[in-house]
Amino acid sequence: TKDTDILAAFRVTPQPGVPAEEAGAAVAAESSTGTWTTVWTDGLTSLDRYKGRCYDIEPVPGEENQFIAYVAYPLDLFEEGSVTNMFTSIVGNVFGFKALRALRLEDLRIPNAYVKTFQGPPHGIQV
Repeated sequence: TKDTDILAAFRVTPQPGVPAEEAGAAVAAESSTGTWTTVWTDGLTSLDRYKGRCYDIEPVPGEENQFIAYVAYPLDLFEEGSVTNMFTSIVGNVFGFKALRALRLEDLRIPNAYVKTFQGPPHGIQV
């Protein structure tokens, strides 16, 4: 991973017969550049620099067939200063993925390089 990557930890319960590594890779792909349909713009640019990468998978202690999948997302995937874009990209469509019985976002690390793109409230902090 890079210091500028957004890091997410997902609790993953794969469908029976789906290996943990495949489920983790599917979460990374589906929550970044993956799609179930053909998109005419796919051939215009390489998607490699935008892909989420599952860099580690650990079993959840005491839970059968549950894993924590750690996914790194490059900042190029996200619009600067947009919490909506970030969360839509990471959790927008992936929760209905058929290879998984259950999926939950457990943790998210947002690097300073991305935090600095947020301008804050337009009228200062109000109480």
